[in-house]
Amino acid sequence: MTGVLVLDGAATLAALDPHRLMAAVADALVAVARDRASAPARTAAFTPYGLLGAMPGYVPGQGLAAKLVTVFADPGHPGRSTHRGIVALFDAEDGRPLAVLDAEPITAWRTAASATHSAQVLARPGPVVVVGTGVQARAQVGLLAALRPDEPVTVAGRDGEAARATAALHPAGRAADGIEDAVRQAATVYCCTGTTRPVVRREWLAPGTHVSSVGASQGHELDAATVRDAALFAEWPGAAGTPPPSGAHELQALPADRTVTLLGAVLDGSAPGRRAPDQLTVFKSTGHAALDVAAAYVVHSAVTGRGTG
Repeated sequence: MTGVLVLDGAATLAALDPHRLMAAVADALVAVARDRASAPARTAAFTPYGLLGAMPGYVPGQGLAAKLVTVFADPGHPGRSTHRGIVALFDAEDGRPLAVLDAEPITAWRTAASATHSAQVLARPGPVVVVGTGVQARAQVGLLAALRPDEPVTVAGRDGEAARATAALHPAGRAADGIEDAVRQAATVYCCTGTTRPVVRREWLAPGTHVSSVGASQGHELDAATVRDAALFAEWPGAAGTPPPSGAHELQALPADRTVTLLGAVLDGSAPGRRAPDQLTVFKSTGHAALDVAAAYVVHSAVTGRGTG
């Protein structure tokens, strides 16, 4: 393994250029929608306290990688979970190991990138709210700050001090007094929590709201009425119907004739997005190995000055 690049969390994060990440994640989402990426459903080993997930993937033009990630309850922050691990990047032509990267910033920022893409193609203009104050919420606010620093963002959470600290990551950020009031005024809601019970209710959502739900890997972030009434979008076909931890908890009980549109198909124009101004839209993220490949590709390219082969 001579010459393998090894980066800790700070170095991995420093190499995740937001604009390059957005472009790479878009390419990966389109590759998934066109069935050009190879990424089996994640597998996991469970302990009494958490799980270890394995997520290998290949994206043409970006490379071959595998993520090993643990998801454990955070005893210091009830209702939240930690996501720790590594991403190993390989040469897609000869199989050589190229890099070992910290999975936490890769997971948080590639997830934020997919959520942001969903809002860019599905949301109507208006106030933006981020629900949550943990690692994923901070990455979401940080990415929005890098991409559109002049557009106001409101952060809502159970802990007012944490909400203020998260909002401070954005030049035009502010903290809300409560989740419900903030959501009722939003055009776009980014749900970035570790909850096991819904944090957003259907009756809070105004006509035409877009919801991007990326949290709740061990439970439901959205209530059943929101899922029932919304046009649904996801990263990959298995988000609905495939049991967790690969599929989404909220999408397990959908009727057989219910359509879930792939976000990559909207990005490349092969499927429609929002069909009416007052339509409720939901992007439900489960995470996908192709997005880890995209982020690892961006990091490796930035550090070495070249692609992965």
